[in-house]
Amino acid sequence: MSIGDWSHLLDGVSKKQYFVKLLSFLNEENFHNKTIFPPSSEWFMAFELTSFSNTKIVILGQDPYHGYGQAHGLSFSVKDNIKIPPSLRNIFKEIEDDLGITQSQNGNLTAWAEQGVLLLNSVLTVEKNSPGSHSNKGWEIFTDSVIKLLNNDKANIVFMLWGAYAQKKSSLIDQNKHLILTSPHPSPFSAHTGFFGSKHFSKANKYLESTKQQTINWKL
Repeated sequence: MSIGDWSHLLDGVSKKQYFVKLLSFLNEENFHNKTIFPPSSEWFMAFELTSFSNTKIVILGQDPYHGYGQAHGLSFSVKDNIKIPPSLRNIFKEIEDDLGITQSQNGNLTAWAEQGVLLLNSVLTVEKNSPGSHSNKGWEIFTDSVIKLLNNDKANIVFMLWGAYAQKKSSLIDQNKHLILTSPHPSPFSAHTGFFGSKHFSKANKYLESTKQQTINWKL
């Protein structure tokens, strides 16, 4: 397993005991004809599109969308021509309010990833129609190690942690080296309690500018 300049993290992972057990679990699910999202070719899409050296912002999700054709390896993102899920629609609403950018009618966030926004789910796979089904199988160990690597080996990253689950990851991040932006989750159940009006997207760009980094064009 080697994906660009993430290889110093990913090389050797496949031999670690937790990862061997994780792959064994996934193979067993496949053997029993369970449908897993996203397809295996897209499990590491976030790392393929956003290099370690180019990572400026991390938007942390929990696990992939569990509906057919939605997930493609980027947190909150869906493939072209797929209906925009409610949380992503609320993200677009906040971007419009924050930056005046008209809401996108396309939920594919690849353009963000290519600019240095690591769209990282804590768990990288899920069984069809069964949210959380692949939690505590080993993915969290892997993605926590990604966060630790970014924290230790880079400076001035913006971590967007939305909701209680994502905010637990703040314990892995040095706030003296990086910017942590927290708010309620953009889901319809909680967006009105503080996600709307958080202005994370303009705050992120101001921070990038102040640390002499290229800002993100959030328009899709």
